[in-house]
Amino acid sequence: GHIVRNWKVRWFVLLQDKLLYYKIEGGKKEPSPKGRILLDGCTITCPCLEYENRPLLIKLKTKTNTDYFLECCSREERDSWALDITGAIHAGHPVQVQELHRMKNSFKLLENISLHHIVERMCDSSTGIKRTRNLEQGNRYKETFTGSALVDWLISNSFAVSRFEAVTLASMLMEENFIKPVGARSTEATRYSDLSEQFLDDSTALYMFAESSKKNTSSKEELQFNISELRGTIVKQGFLVKQGHKRKNWKVRRFVLRADPAFLHYYDPTKEENRPVGGFSLRGCLVSALEDNGVPAGVKGNVQGNLFKIITKKDIHYYIQASSKAERAQWIEAIKPLT
Repeated sequence: GHIVRNWKVRWFVLLQDKLLYYKIEGGKKEPSPKGRILLDGCTITCPCLEYENRPLLIKLKTKTNTDYFLECCSREERDSWALDITGAIHAGHPVQVQELHRMKNSFKLLENISLHHIVERMCDSSTGIKRTRNLEQGNRYKETFTGSALVDWLISNSFAVSRFEAVTLASMLMEENFIKPVGARSTEATRYSDLSEQFLDDSTALYMFAESSKKNTSSKEELQFNISELRGTIVKQGFLVKQGHKRKNWKVRRFVLRADPAFLHYYDPTKEENRPVGGFSLRGCLVSALEDNGVPAGVKGNVQGNLFKIITKKDIHYYIQASSKAERAQWIEAIKPLT
């Protein structure tokens, strides 16, 4: 409410240029609307995190600077309403509407992503993620946050544009030991080897900051690269998931493909410095796609048909997973001419 700041149930109807709301009496909406929100010039915030105990809010600010806070019944319903309202706001610009739907279903992480920066923002006492006590199966956990709360926070702070992207980022934070699962619900999910299934966008899955948010790397583990390797022209770059050589776990890496000289380097997105953590010459390499029935026994995890393999001249095998078959084909086509 605008005068008395209480919350009331209203029946909403979205039209092309306005949002109408009706009073409910006796389980039925009244024939005339109680009020209307003109969408021309509106800005929408979703998720809106201004009310700590109300995570399912949409905020609408009209061009006359009137704020409306609308609470939905579920995250799915909230996101659906937000997308449709945003589409109505931009109804006169069909290209923008198409772009909104594309972004909702896209998979494109920020190119210069820094997990250290995200964690610093998460820990901020005023704008960071809210940590509270939570109860699960009789156990009380301090300083925790839910999986869905983290996804909402990542989107509201513009680290991701869709829930799928935010889940991928959260999985990276967990994989790199910035956050850890707490309780049976979230811990059970970590048994899946596939990165996309380890973090839960769920209001019952609990997480907390890991005791150490930074990993120390010994000097023996630091890799030295000849500067000439990095002087080549960048042909292609992007995020892929790579299987480790020792632990056989899957980690997100930013891959950079260069020509003249032909090298493929990969970077740890959690590190501030822009230096590769691995790489190899492509001369004499073999690259090929691996379907489900062609996955070697040594490969662990849920590959889902988007895997490809690179065998170097020194007979070192690299197993890399793309987010789609189309992306895998693009990488293979880019690498082959350089081998």
